[in-house]
Amino acid sequence: MQIKEDKEYLSDLNEAQKAPVIQKEGPLIVIAGAGSGKTRVLTYRIAYLMDQGIDPFSILALTFTNKAAREMKDRISKVVGQSEAMNLWMGTFHSVFARILRAESNKLGYPSNFTIYDTQDSERLISSIIKEKNFDKDLYKYKQIRSRISTFKNNLITVNAYFNNPELMEADLMSKRPKIGEIYKEYVERTFKAGVMDFDDLLLKTNELLNKFPDVLAKYQERFKYILVDEYQDTNHSQYLIVKALSDRYQNICVVGDDSQSIYSFRGANINNILNFQKDYEDVNLYRLEQNYRSTKNIVNLANSVIKHNLSKIEKSVWTHNDNGEKILVSKMHSDAEEGRYVASKIEEIKTKNLLKNKDFAILYRTNAQSRAIEDSLRKKSIPYRIYGGLSFYKRKEIKDVLAYLRLIINPKDEESLKRIINYPARGIGQSTLDKLIFYSNENNISIYESISDSNKIKNIFNKGVLERLSKFYFLIEMFRIENQKLNAFEICDLVFKKSGIIQELKKDFTPESLTRIENIEELLNGIRDFIEGQVELADADTSLANFIQDISLVTDFDINNNYEKDEVSLMTIHLSKGLEFPYVFIVGLEEDLFPSALSLNSRSELEEERRLFYVALTRAEKQAFLSYTLSRYRWGKIIDVEASRFIEEMDTEYLEFNNNEETFFPSYGGTRKKEKKINSLSNFYTTNNKRLKTINNVGKISDFSIKNNSLKINQEVSHERFGYGIIIGIDGKGKDKIASIDFKGIGVKKLLLRFAKLKTS
Repeated sequence: MQIKEDKEYLSDLNEAQKAPVIQKEGPLIVIAGAGSGKTRVLTYRIAYLMDQGIDPFSILALTFTNKAAREMKDRISKVVGQSEAMNLWMGTFHSVFARILRAESNKLGYPSNFTIYDTQDSERLISSIIKEKNFDKDLYKYKQIRSRISTFKNNLITVNAYFNNPELMEADLMSKRPKIGEIYKEYVERTFKAGVMDFDDLLLKTNELLNKFPDVLAKYQERFKYILVDEYQDTNHSQYLIVKALSDRYQNICVVGDDSQSIYSFRGANINNILNFQKDYEDVNLYRLEQNYRSTKNIVNLANSVIKHNLSKIEKSVWTHNDNGEKILVSKMHSDAEEGRYVASKIEEIKTKNLLKNKDFAILYRTNAQSRAIEDSLRKKSIPYRIYGGLSFYKRKEIKDVLAYLRLIINPKDEESLKRIINYPARGIGQSTLDKLIFYSNENNISIYESISDSNKIKNIFNKGVLERLSKFYFLIEMFRIENQKLNAFEICDLVFKKSGIIQELKKDFTPESLTRIENIEELLNGIRDFIEGQVELADADTSLANFIQDISLVTDFDINNNYEKDEVSLMTIHLSKGLEFPYVFIVGLEEDLFPSALSLNSRSELEEERRLFYVALTRAEKQAFLSYTLSRYRWGKIIDVEASRFIEEMDTEYLEFNNNEETFFPSYGGTRKKEKKINSLSNFYTTNNKRLKTINNVGKISDFSIKNNSLKINQEVSHERFGYGIIIGIDGKGKDKIASIDFKGIGVKKLLLRFAKLKTS
């Protein structure tokens, strides 16, 4: 293991950061203020543990996004080397637990190739159950039911636990939805029969695995002697229990987070996990990272002046050595349209004056609906922008259709995938046929795919024509399944396009929408091609369809569409901005009942989360922050009067400047506040890069590069189209199995199979 000599990497840390890094044993908590370098602490702590002789296979690091895991692993690679970093168990909660569940799936009665459902898949299944049971769809709204089931699972409330809990059943009865338990039971039975887990199951079933099988718990306690958790304030009850169980034997657990940035209670996050950490373990050391490296003094001090109004918090005093910077400008507008014009003009003014780029600016809002007025103004000034957090690429209909074919190939019991494509493209298998198949399958406790696998089973239900169409579909999927044993992910996907008729179906309609759908499918192929190319050069390559499907199934909301390389102004909700930073930040809509939300005014805990959300928004800014509110705003087509947010009143005016030197009117907050029930209209925005399909004929095949690669030597300089320039530091193996270890500048060591590696020499 090659670690920087004399632990010189530790010199990159200040004393506050260094202290938790070098505590080798025992539990510790790091309260990391905004911009204080928590990722560096996590990264160097892992490097230090490895430097102290800890086997990387014994280290488990859990994050909330794939992006965070990749960044940490890349940083660690630069310190300890790529080869050793690859041995770490590092990833999101869901990806790590999915890996464990696939290894232990037989104990829970699941196949190792179980399908992972996303939110849309779950909603489709729940919608089907509601329809089949003839429940009132106005009372039993499938999105609300899915959310309720998700809450049950994240609180470890199984179906049996639900029916043994009179309070839960009484609550559903009072809401005129007494059949929720029945839907929950049917949903669980259907997913189990289909060999499916949803995202919540990845946590629920891991808890079940560790609780029911002591030998499995002991196995992973022994494997993960050192555990690190990022963003601990965002963990829910289920995640908390898993971490607690795994760390119980050795208690070498390090959690990092900031209670002031706990903003995801609507997803089940429990701030008490971080507030009570010191009660869960004995002899816990608490470290505070209080120096902010990101923002100006005015921004840091203003954020402190607001968050101090929260009562539930771990005391800390965030400070910075940075310049004072500009005061935070507070602007009062008459309408949301005027607010939009102001923001666009201000961006144009600052950009021109300081020769800045569009990507130096971000506009943050509480709800997606607020983006409309901002977008209108940016367009009129020809300022390019991009909405983040809109419809995910992998959730677009045409992509979901293709993925349904691919998932059915891997797991034929996946009934939601089968129902999605059994008649797409149209092949004469109507809804009534499908309803009969569902009924027959449920009656006989088998999957739909098993029902159509043998015509003799269903010959008394359908006429000859229907039986032929069902058999034709079955043999199409079986052909794909057989070919999948021989082909990589790209090749099988290409075969599906050619044989399923999807492309031909889309080409029937020459509308702009259909052309966009075709381009999206082309982009999916490009994505699979990139996946194959990324795998084929690695010594432990896995180019299978199953590996690709798992790779995209575990993409989190925060990993989607978050490419900030283009020169565009970023527009996003504050929730999505967490973890990001921009030189200039506009926070719009600082009005009562909007921010804080009217839905958060029922309790102190809800209001304090809204205040933490504002704290997060403000601390995204590096150089300057701008705040604005309006006196009137359109809601449901009507103009209503609004008033300034209480958060403005809570700010220390020492750090503020009011637009046009106006005194801001702060209303009294002592009386009864009029609440208006609102439904957030969610506008889905989607942009895509119109990349044309690349040449694919030689994907995964030996190229003429391999001829030159046979003569490569240690210490030779090479270049690679993806990794850049590097030096060969080792060559192992013989013939077609020859592997080169190459230290690429800025990336670290990669092990490449020379027969595939596209290397160039000087």
